[in-house]
Amino acid sequence: MRKFNIRKVLDGLTAGSSSASQQQQLQQQHPPGNREPEIQETLQSEHFQLCKTVRHGFPYQPSALAFDPVQKILAVGTQTGALRLFGRPGVECYCQHDSGAAVIQLQFLINEGALVSALADDTLHLWNLRQKRPAILHSLKFCRERVTFCHLPFQSKWLYVGTERGNIHIVNVESFTLSGYVIMWNKAIELSSKSHPGPVVHISDNPMDEGKLLIGFESGTVVLWDLKSKKADYRYTYDEAIHSVAWHHEGKQFICSHSDGTLTIWNVRSPAKPVQTITPHGKQLKDGKKPEPCKPILKVEFKTTRPGEPFIILSGGLSYDTVGRRPCLTVMHGKSTAVLEMDYSIVDFLTLCETPYPNDFQEPYAVVVLLEKDLVLIDLAQNGYPIFENPYPLSIHESPVTCCEYFADCPVDLIPALYSVGARQKRQGYSKKEWPINGGNWGLGAQSYSEIIITGHADGSVKFWDASAINLQVLYKLKTSKVFEKSRNKDDKPNTDIVDEDPYAIQIISWCPESRMLCIAGVSAHVIIYRFSKQEVITEVIPMLEVRLLYEISDVESPEGEQAPPLPTPVGSANPQPIPPQSHPSTSSSSSDGLRDNVPCLKVKNSPLKQSPGYQTELVIQLVWVSGEPPQQITSLAVNSSYGLVVFGNCSGIAMVDYLQKAVLLNLGTIELCGSSDPYRREPRSPRKSRQPSGAKMSRKLSLPTDLKPDLDIKDNSFSRSRSSSVTSIDKESREAISALHFCETFTRKADSAPSPCLWVGTTLGTVLVIALNLPPGGEQRLLQPVIVSPSGTILRLKGAVLRMAFLDSTGCLMPPAYESWKEHNVPEEKDEKEKLKKRRPVSVSPSSSQEISENQYAVICSEKQAKVISLPTQSCAYKQNITETSFVLRGDIVSLSNSICLACFCANGHIMTFSLPSLRPLLDVYYLPLTNMRIARTFCFTNNGQALYLVSPTEIQRLTYSQETCENLQEMLGELFTPVETPEAPNRGFFKGLFGGGAQSLDREELFGESSSGKASRSLAQHIPGPGGIEGVKGAASGVVGELARARLALDERGQKLSDLEERTAAMLSSADSFSKHAHEMMLKYKDKKWYQF
Repeated sequence: MRKFNIRKVLDGLTAGSSSASQQQQLQQQHPPGNREPEIQETLQSEHFQLCKTVRHGFPYQPSALAFDPVQKILAVGTQTGALRLFGRPGVECYCQHDSGAAVIQLQFLINEGALVSALADDTLHLWNLRQKRPAILHSLKFCRERVTFCHLPFQSKWLYVGTERGNIHIVNVESFTLSGYVIMWNKAIELSSKSHPGPVVHISDNPMDEGKLLIGFESGTVVLWDLKSKKADYRYTYDEAIHSVAWHHEGKQFICSHSDGTLTIWNVRSPAKPVQTITPHGKQLKDGKKPEPCKPILKVEFKTTRPGEPFIILSGGLSYDTVGRRPCLTVMHGKSTAVLEMDYSIVDFLTLCETPYPNDFQEPYAVVVLLEKDLVLIDLAQNGYPIFENPYPLSIHESPVTCCEYFADCPVDLIPALYSVGARQKRQGYSKKEWPINGGNWGLGAQSYSEIIITGHADGSVKFWDASAINLQVLYKLKTSKVFEKSRNKDDKPNTDIVDEDPYAIQIISWCPESRMLCIAGVSAHVIIYRFSKQEVITEVIPMLEVRLLYEISDVESPEGEQAPPLPTPVGSANPQPIPPQSHPSTSSSSSDGLRDNVPCLKVKNSPLKQSPGYQTELVIQLVWVSGEPPQQITSLAVNSSYGLVVFGNCSGIAMVDYLQKAVLLNLGTIELCGSSDPYRREPRSPRKSRQPSGAKMSRKLSLPTDLKPDLDIKDNSFSRSRSSSVTSIDKESREAISALHFCETFTRKADSAPSPCLWVGTTLGTVLVIALNLPPGGEQRLLQPVIVSPSGTILRLKGAVLRMAFLDSTGCLMPPAYESWKEHNVPEEKDEKEKLKKRRPVSVSPSSSQEISENQYAVICSEKQAKVISLPTQSCAYKQNITETSFVLRGDIVSLSNSICLACFCANGHIMTFSLPSLRPLLDVYYLPLTNMRIARTFCFTNNGQALYLVSPTEIQRLTYSQETCENLQEMLGELFTPVETPEAPNRGFFKGLFGGGAQSLDREELFGESSSGKASRSLAQHIPGPGGIEGVKGAASGVVGELARARLALDERGQKLSDLEERTAAMLSSADSFSKHAHEMMLKYKDKKWYQF
């Protein structure tokens, strides 16, 4: 283990300090003989490794669906080439095709643990699902034809591939090679037909005769092809284009769906006209005319049941006059027709049946419907067709995610508490049956700690998710918009119009897991503080504060800039009425020229509010309009349960509120915050200069949590950053905004001999300021005496906007902010009296909570450009690291890993880096992903134990780990998709059917399609590409004990290969030696009797 001390002081100073005077000070503080205490650092670069763990959420832009009825596994393909596999709840898997081309079709090799995917780039891929991380075994690229449809009969190794030209090719799934047998379109259709029949839209074999293939062409022609005689038995023609075809299980009838909203049912042996034509949604006209045309029926399925009528299930086909009607799935069963409305358009659907055999009664029990943004499972066995409750975490995007926070190693009682209040929110009316997609097995959950993800959404909702052991399950949902009046109509919208849409969208979440205090900042410049309670309460009047934050320089500069600003008088909590807005010391009162002034953006309800168990509103704080200008968005937020304070800032200034006394303690513009030591020359600016008319809308887009990042120009998917020469250009006005806030108990000034409560404030110009907090004693006094707040005069500087701050004790251990453990506050007074008398308890993980005078501390500050470790109370720079020169840090977190701590950073150039603390040694630097959109920047976060996440698409969360230990254990934690299951017995043919040959006819496809009878396919037609899922795939998957076995097996395989090669070479040498000896013998016989001179 290496020891790191602060030895290269002078080297560090030349790089690290911001001014020459500071360098001199530091040199005086650390003369060569008087070194700072050494801190042992245990983290080394070998503790770090980056890898993706799991992806949660709904597959973004889905395009294909498949189901294995024996393994009970569902597969979904997407337009970006992703593959998501779902088994029992908790068994999920994500794979990606390298090309990124859209998945057009998926076909399971039923009960084989394999899947064929067909892509829009005319490639077919065979996936091996028998390993925890599925891999491609073979690929086949069609060079001359576009693939449009695939069909793999049950228990067959020959895959039929239909193309845009109307031809059908046959692929051997085992070797992924083409057969020489081809069905050409011109042989399939009538010779007299003058037009091309269009692409192949359907292929299936007759359930009762594998030798007969039904081919559907887009134009409306259907052909029954005899595979043995290589000719068409029957041809069926209809005027309308075909979208899909389905067989009756007896193989005597099939049904087609058409582009005019009709279904045609055909008898196999009567090709002249359909037996029946149905327009499910067409208005039947009285005089026997054809019903009016409807929208196309995109898919139809025909499923039989033993006891009764068959099911005909279809999507689409609504009449054209149903404008604004939602997409529908229609279930026709006997004489009843049920029209099931869906929330989104239908991508595909599949009927789940009891049997995998197409020639048996199908007995459908459910329909899985893949929608554009949801997956719905309908129970066909219950009246009214109720839906199953979806156990997968597919509702992340129910309202768009606007921010994320991730907490690992939470208190153990937290998840049960959130689950118990969330269980009451569940909807009723679901199917009583268990979720039928239940294949696969769970992995071994090696992690013992609990993890929680919190997502903030555009509609103002906040969701808490249990993310322990690489799973995800929703625990509880909070609707923050409940405290505001909803506008009934557009005229009644006086205040919400500063935001075009989503006025309640969540921008920042500040949460204290120990005290369960939650604080959110919304897009309409509002802050809401919540307490957790298991009791239901009715709040008569919602406590509310209005704050007027200004960015303005007073006409007369105050000479005593260093002094504390005048503090507004604290307001006692005895009066429950909303408190009048606190006016700013340097502002004029409301404007007389009719401009909107002192008005918040949203209106808080004035009626009593029933608050269910869970998070309950403690206080609503709103920033108000100033002289016709809307309040600026909140860029930073912090709450502290031990001090009873919440603080927030934006590009105008900072405000601190005592939420126990419901009083504004601090309301300062950024200029006054810095006082006379402000290093930046700011021009006085009045809000009236660029004011907007009262009715003006201000478009607010949620681009970043701070919404203050300099303009990011997207050029060829790379982000370039606009900079001014000296400081970060924040926006057109170069305002300094509050970008980081941190409550702590530390040394506020150089002369301090003991730590005290304070607030550290970081700004977008790299300034760090310290505000001292003087708190009254606990108990009753805390509610009666005011909290005194005063700037300490301490100022530190960094390059770039300050992102994160944390504090270490003298041993290098992290000191979390003080907190008060959670206790139920909605209990009768008597019980609570004793609790109230307990003093505020700052909790710290440092060895001794009472810091001795000799013990120093370290402040860790991370900005967009660099990280510094400042020694306290001396305020000297102990360590410094320039993180990036050409890019900037988007997210920095101080996290614990392997009983130590480190700084983790994600840069806009796609690099993920970690640094040791306190010495800031680089431990990991990996190029992970480029910042292709602001969603990644807005949602990326690191947490303890080497975990991180971000929103990879609008509907999916990608989790990753930077811990080497987690990477090693990942294989064991992942679930198994494939489980050995007996294939059900084939249906009994019965005595008479067997006697008279009425049962299913089998076909020797090997004889028909094999190379011996059909010859070789043209080489230029398709190219075979071996996949990485062979030996390489196993190598990649190998880790842990399983990995050792796999590696041993691989070594044996490779050794076996080498031995067989050697054997072959030996055999070749033997045979050549043998032939040589034969030749030698012949020569000897030839010349035996000749003399030497006769040669």
